Amino acid sequence: MPLLSRTASCGAAVSAHPSTDSVSSPLRVAALGLSVLLAGCAGAPQPDSSAPIVSDVSTPADVDKQDSTKAPLMPSAFFAGEAERFEAWRCTPAQDLVTAFPQGELRLWSAYDAYRLTPAVVASGSRYVKNDLSFWEKGGEAMVESDRGRLECQRDQTRAALTRAQRPGVMFHGRGNEPGWTVRLDHDAPHLSLMLDNGEREIESPYRVTSLDNERGRVTLASGRADTPFNLELEARACFDSMSGEPFPVRVTLDVDGKTYRGCGQGIAP
Repeated sequence: MPLLSRTASCGAAVSAHPSTDSVSSPLRVAALGLSVLLAGCAGAPQPDSSAPIVSDVSTPADVDKQDSTKAPLMPSAFFAGEAERFEAWRCTPAQDLVTAFPQGELRLWSAYDAYRLTPAVVASGSRYVKNDLSFWEKGGEAMVESDRGRLECQRDQTRAALTRAQRPGVMFHGRGNEPGWTVRLDHDAPHLSLMLDNGEREIESPYRVTSLDNERGRVTLASGRADTPFNLELEARACFDSMSGEPFPVRVTLDVDGKTYRGCGQGIAP
């Protein structure tokens, strides 16, 4: 499993050129003394045959076949399932994870991938597995193991998952800081709302899907208006608000007017 030893990008900074903002909270040196866990040293992950299950079986080649009058289906890795909250885990060697616990499974997000694990029998605590990946939690501590090593983790912040009651008509909500901004995707049509620069500027626009990779949990959207170009990339990765540290399952990157806005978000199920 390509969980990497680098932490998830969580920034919400605005820059003329993309940059990476990372959050890392090592707690103690792991017993095995490993410096690279659950992945090699390469900067990019290798393809993973156990990628997260998704809500749609379309491929990038199917993008042009979608009904342009309806909102696209988002990967299920963008959502909490039936879980009521997301949890942040601070691990050593330095890596931060996000989890959600719907009934009968564990949803796990790392800096470079997302996973769905199923329960396994254990004498105490709760253990979830997927192939060689194991997540064993007890009393706010967790051990994450694969054939490449081990992480020792402590539960940190939790955040209540957004609901449709809180965000009526919204399928996806993202936000960032410095300056504050938000993005909302409508649930019934390919339309979004952007609030930029601490609320000083608002953009309402249709969008089109330019890439859709359900296996890897990635979606890229572009403006449907020639006079208001933008590019919005959503990735199912562990993400942490740059000010509050709250955990999210989706990393959000918005390019508009020559600036790059970075933040976090989540899908909102009906």
